[in-house]
Amino acid sequence: MIKGDIFFSLALRSVRINFLRSILAAIGIVIGVVAISSMGMLGTNMQLEVKDQLSASANTIVITPDVVRMGPPGFAPSSSSTTATGITKNELAKITMATGSNGTVIPIYSTNTQFTINSIAGRGSVYGINPLDIPKFLSLNQSYGNGTTDIGAGEVLVGAEIAENFNLKVGTRIRIGSYNSASRPELRIAGVLMPRGTVADGVSTDNGIVVNDNWYTNQYGGEDEWNQVNVIVNNVDNISDIESAISGKVNANEKTPVIRTRDATSQLATETAALGTVTTFIMAIGGISLLVAAVSIFNVMMMSVSERIQEIGILLSIGTEKGEIRRMFLYEAFILGLLGAGVGGACSLAIGYTVVEAMIGTTAYFFLPASILYIPAAMLIGVAVCVLSGMYPAWKASNMDPIDAIRSEE
Repeated sequence: MIKGDIFFSLALRSVRINFLRSILAAIGIVIGVVAISSMGMLGTNMQLEVKDQLSASANTIVITPDVVRMGPPGFAPSSSSTTATGITKNELAKITMATGSNGTVIPIYSTNTQFTINSIAGRGSVYGINPLDIPKFLSLNQSYGNGTTDIGAGEVLVGAEIAENFNLKVGTRIRIGSYNSASRPELRIAGVLMPRGTVADGVSTDNGIVVNDNWYTNQYGGEDEWNQVNVIVNNVDNISDIESAISGKVNANEKTPVIRTRDATSQLATETAALGTVTTFIMAIGGISLLVAAVSIFNVMMMSVSERIQEIGILLSIGTEKGEIRRMFLYEAFILGLLGAGVGGACSLAIGYTVVEAMIGTTAYFFLPASILYIPAAMLIGVAVCVLSGMYPAWKASNMDPIDAIRSEE
């Protein structure tokens, strides 16, 4: 009886003799492992970053007017409107009353417009906020110059992306409004805001401009009709109770709800589910390369069986068991899988790191277990695909008639 380790040596010898063919077959496994692990790590890093960014505003309740009352899309706030299109002064008072001492109420105007800096046009969001409320949830990046959040009617704060794209500093002038407009107000940039990324409080300032609320209503109208109201609660554990109290207070005597409330919890669940779906879809596309690799491995194993018919016949004729023949060819498939998965895993570390850095801009989460786990998982899948692809060729080899096998080479 031939020992089991000899069958592994025979499998290794077959791979070595047909080294080029084996390498070409293993390349498919390399590509599949890299695709699955890189895309998995990219999706996980995106989820982790979004989760951290949304968690930063987890203590904020965002209150917006009900869409029915707001009217059709594109209906802009106006001080002469006969129907409220924003949160009214009376509703703001109810929100403040319901919140009490449990949080800070911040009313916010907002719109989207063009702007020009040094004759270069851009577009972004404009937020009208009381200067006293700005430091309560926004902070300045002093590396652009000593700025201040106490902005007057002729001053603005700009987001991190605008500052970077236009190479700004404190004191630069900005014109707000359509580029073709004859009269566009020119304001002084009083400060640059710190990057915020994806936030759940509805104030995306990275590509935005913050102005004095009085200047906003003088320019756009809609005084005392805010687009949203943010409530920053003192204790995040009480956020659901405060949210219910606000909704009950404002909507209590109305036939239909006039406001809607949300917090980071619901948005976090939605964002995570969406990113998870996208990640799974991308990984499935990457998995197609493993199916192609499986066909290639199957073809290589069938060729190996065909080339070694006489060897198989001799082994069977001297009493080698069928299970040992099957194991010999499964060893060969395993070696091919191990070779491809090993190289693929090493490449995944470098390629995945590069992809995450390029797509997200940070690798802060790359080496966390939830992210790096995709590499060994993809490697195991690669090896399993090879072994499964080698099962039929191994079965076919073990069921050969030894006499016919020996005669085939005569």
